[in-house]
Amino acid sequence: MQNSEAMALSAALLAVAGELTQRINDGVVARGFEGVRPAHGFAFARLAPDGATATDLAAHLGVTKQAASQLVDEIVRKGYAERRPHPDDARARLVVLTERGWACTRAAEEAAADAVRAWVGVLGESGVQALLRQLVRIAPQGPIRPTW
Repeated sequence: MQNSEAMALSAALLAVAGELTQRINDGVVARGFEGVRPAHGFAFARLAPDGATATDLAAHLGVTKQAASQLVDEIVRKGYAERRPHPDDARARLVVLTERGWACTRAAEEAAADAVRAWVGVLGESGVQALLRQLVRIAPQGPIRPTW
C-alpha cells in the first residue's frame, strides 16, 4: 500500500469514527438527555458494568486523576451517576450510573443502531457484517478512548 493510500484509509476511518461519535451524541440529545458530551459516553462505558473509582476512570479515559474527578463531579451534578462507598476499600468512592445514566446509555445504544442502519443502505447488510468482521480483526484491545 502506498503512503497516499494509507493516508486516505486513515482519513476515511477517522472521518467515520468522528461522524459516528457525533451521530450517537446527537441521538442521545434528541432523546432528551441534555448536557451530555461524547466524553460522557466514554465514561459511561467504563462505569456501566459495576461502577469504577475516579482512578479507574482516569486510566480508562487516558486522563489525569484530576480530570477524571472533574468529569465525575459533572456527571454526578447532572444526575447521571452517584458516588457510593467502595465495598472493598474504605478510602475509595465507587462511582455508579444512576437510572438516568442507564437510560442515557440505552439511548446511546439506540442512536448507534440508527447510525449503523444508515450504513446498511449504502453497503448492504452483508457489507456491514463483512466490515464488522474485518474491523474486529484489526481493532486494538482495551478501552475505547475519546481523542482529546
